[in-house]
Amino acid sequence: MLISEILSIYKLLDKPGKPGSELVALFKKNKQKVTLKVVTEKKGSTEFVKILIPGKNGKSKKGTAPTLGIIGRLGGVGARPETVGFVSDGDGALTALSTAFRLAVMKRNGDELEGDVIIATHVCTNAPTTPHEPVPFMGSPVELATMNAYEVDPKMDAILSVDTSRGNKIINHNGFALSPTVKSGYILKMSDDLLSLMEQVTGKPPVTFPITTQDITPYGNGFYHFNSIMQPCTATQSPVVGVAITSVSPVAGCATGVSNISQIDEVGRFLIEVAQRFGKGKVTLVDNDEFVRIEKKYGDMKHLQKK
Repeated sequence: MLISEILSIYKLLDKPGKPGSELVALFKKNKQKVTLKVVTEKKGSTEFVKILIPGKNGKSKKGTAPTLGIIGRLGGVGARPETVGFVSDGDGALTALSTAFRLAVMKRNGDELEGDVIIATHVCTNAPTTPHEPVPFMGSPVELATMNAYEVDPKMDAILSVDTSRGNKIINHNGFALSPTVKSGYILKMSDDLLSLMEQVTGKPPVTFPITTQDITPYGNGFYHFNSIMQPCTATQSPVVGVAITSVSPVAGCATGVSNISQIDEVGRFLIEVAQRFGKGKVTLVDNDEFVRIEKKYGDMKHLQKK
């Protein structure tokens, strides 16, 4: 379980200011490589945090095991001064960082995964909000293209994009849900491996959510997007799956008092189970042979990744 790690990360994120330096200190104390980058644009600034958890046969050690990327996608962990406290939208960062912290503790204790895991997110405690139906969206101090530039790493062979997705009427489930796999402009079939692990972790039937062509195109093109959960797929040719943190009723991303420790723990346990199997080649997000045949038959769809 990740309860202890979630509480430790939450204490750093649930306050005004810039938590980046404290996060760096925490991961360095646990002997993990962590980088921090402060980026400022017209709407404000944020701190991008990236952690590398090396695997015993990972690329960071010149090994051959594949690298899993985990991206905590969000607008911000707080919406100050409009509202005080940790917002629903922050659960993407909380989950990603808590998972990274747990993986670091496991490695420190001698439980080393086969492949590398790269976890990336950003932490802004005073992000703007934007109007949206059925509930307001959290805005972001930086553009989506900037997020992709700092969070999507070319070393990631597959990506799980974790994002709070409570502000909609599409997913009516309290827990989390998985998207189909997206690769190079194609929406592909669900990963059976991920569905099986979801069943294992939750003890319940898997829950999925639909995505559209609009969702896998870049923000700023004038089309409707469910939210930003699939945006990493516009910046990589690696397969991407969305891991949506969900609720039964629509909840605004800027709402406070929403985060549920058991829900974050459930998603974190799922991410860790995927990570340890992915490095061993026992979990795949895409059927590569079928993808080659699809692309050969129907052509290149990478133009959907361009703004």
